[in-house]
Amino acid sequence: MSSAHRQVYVVTACLCAATLLLGLLGMTAGSRGFETELGWLDPVVQDIRLPRTVGAWLAGGLLGLAGALAQGLFRNPLADPYLLGSAPGAALGVALALVLGSWGGHQFTGQLAWPVQWLGQLGLTGVAFVGAWGAVLLTLLLARGVQHTVRLLLAGVVVGVVLGACTSLLMATQPALWPAMQAFLLGYTGMLTQASCVWMGVVLLLSWLAAWRWGSLLDGLTLGEDTARSLGLQVGTLRTGLLAVMALCTATAVAQTGLIAFVGLVAPHLVRSSVRVRFAMSSLLSVLMGGVLLCLAEMLARSWMAPQELPVGVLTAIMGGSYLMWRLGSASVSLGDRT
Repeated sequence: MSSAHRQVYVVTACLCAATLLLGLLGMTAGSRGFETELGWLDPVVQDIRLPRTVGAWLAGGLLGLAGALAQGLFRNPLADPYLLGSAPGAALGVALALVLGSWGGHQFTGQLAWPVQWLGQLGLTGVAFVGAWGAVLLTLLLARGVQHTVRLLLAGVVVGVVLGACTSLLMATQPALWPAMQAFLLGYTGMLTQASCVWMGVVLLLSWLAAWRWGSLLDGLTLGEDTARSLGLQVGTLRTGLLAVMALCTATAVAQTGLIAFVGLVAPHLVRSSVRVRFAMSSLLSVLMGGVLLCLAEMLARSWMAPQELPVGVLTAIMGGSYLMWRLGSASVSLGDRT
């Protein structure tokens, strides 16, 4: 066995072991810190702690996979899953649902009440999912497809800024709704249920299978689009499919847990700094890394300052931002040594 293969096995085993350890710790993390007196069949463990722990890992895996796809498709290590405007779109959907819900009881009657009723049936999770997909479709419409990478990036930035401003404007009209909106913007795993875990698990499995099947495109794109086409790859078709997979992963994770910062950006970085493998294997490791990162942050959010619960998105931002600052610092030091 070569040293490269051995390194891949070691990293995979470490991530799997970390997943199991964090899963066990997540079962004991509660409002009074780590509690071991509750049995595995206790309703608190089965209905609250288990869905939050497993759901956090699945959401992190979705964001890790989406981040790996984004960085591979755009050939940019700073690309993240929210690049196409999915996060601001989801936030705008939730803001619309909250505002219309607060108005619906006394300002909408008759046929004008159907949007409120429809949003009520979808729920905040469904509205966030629809909003994320709507933002992605708007970005693709403005970019006129997926052929021009720079246009696609610019369209994503513009859509994100405009939708974010619309969300802020809506919330400014309803200050009383800020606490509910803040939970979504800062990331929150308290909404996760067993059904949420099943849905995210199915999406993650199908998305990873698609990424594994089409990973040759991203390996070819590292050599340039012209080279990829000369190798017989249908760049346009495969890019469209992988962008759809990225959008599906991001929308699903955001709809269930709110806006989780840095996980999708940092997880592929950590994988690349550990091993050098083809995208098919890198995508699997990014799933494991993203799951471990968010599961760790979720456990700390519940137990660090118990009984007060911290926003999980704030912890991921601190963890991810600290790692990137360290990488930037070490890169500048090494660059100074060369010069």
